[in-house]
Amino acid sequence: MSEASIQGKVLITGASGFIGSRLRDRLLEQGVDVLALRRPGSPPAKRGRSVELSYEDEAGLEAMMKAERPDYVFHVAGVTKGVSYADFQRGNVMPTRNLAQAAARSDADLKRFVLVSSLAAYGPAERTQPVAETHRRRPVEHYGRSKLEAEEALEAVAGLPITIVRPSGVYGPGDVDYFQLFLSAHRGWNVYFGNETRRFSAVYVDDCVRATLMAAASPGSLGRGYFLTDGVPTTWGEFQERVVRHTPRRVRTLRLPEALVTLAAHGGELLTRIDGKARLLNRQKAIMSAQECWTCSGDAAREDFGFEAEVHQEEGVQRTAAWYREQGWL
Repeated sequence: MSEASIQGKVLITGASGFIGSRLRDRLLEQGVDVLALRRPGSPPAKRGRSVELSYEDEAGLEAMMKAERPDYVFHVAGVTKGVSYADFQRGNVMPTRNLAQAAARSDADLKRFVLVSSLAAYGPAERTQPVAETHRRRPVEHYGRSKLEAEEALEAVAGLPITIVRPSGVYGPGDVDYFQLFLSAHRGWNVYFGNETRRFSAVYVDDCVRATLMAAASPGSLGRGYFLTDGVPTTWGEFQERVVRHTPRRVRTLRLPEALVTLAAHGGELLTRIDGKARLLNRQKAIMSAQECWTCSGDAAREDFGFEAEVHQEEGVQRTAAWYREQGWL
């Protein structure tokens, strides 16, 4: 299935983010009319059209849907950190519910509403068995629970043609999370916190975007959800060694106890209580990092719409490291 079958008008949320910006650019390159929905106060889109609306403004969302009549909606926006679970609900659940209901109430002839969710909505895997779409969804921390709640909110909207994609760990040019591994190596250190042998699935950002477009265009994906992965689970040790190989300087390996993650998480929450600012490292993230296996199967995506990763980790890490250097991040 060619991603070029996406035609007409697309509404996209999260177009200023890591995945959303790559998705927007890919659609614009294909000549698609792209309208980015941005939160009040956020800067205008760098490319394409945009509209400023609050997700709490249900009437405004419905009016926008009726006026624009998009053929596709890609809901990519979301939050990955918060002080409380209510923060995740406001950032992940409420926007999904209100946007989906606005789409359903409008008279737009919508071909597909695609939600970009997460593997975290299903929770960790067993060591010997990657998570599959047929498994029970059992998230273990706030972010994953909010992503599951967002999925359920979308599934509850009657008559909406939906597809859900659940990327595994997404890395690539522009990412700020995996970047910390590249930055540490650039500074001469390859650091583990008791996680060297823990396994996870990943997907390069351009493959993630391509798979998302393929899922949106596939008749067989209607009403279904899919994990997105390059199909080769790895350990943190293997992934970080790839980062080291593409670091043009001597790098020392440092193995630290996992207990330091817990201490840092408590420290992050203490600072949050002082200044009210959410931090990425907290006890919820410590729960996520403590799991032995975050792996998933890509079989359903391959069988239903033919997705196969084109960029595997050695090449993906090389491309990413080169981009960080070219952009002056390293």
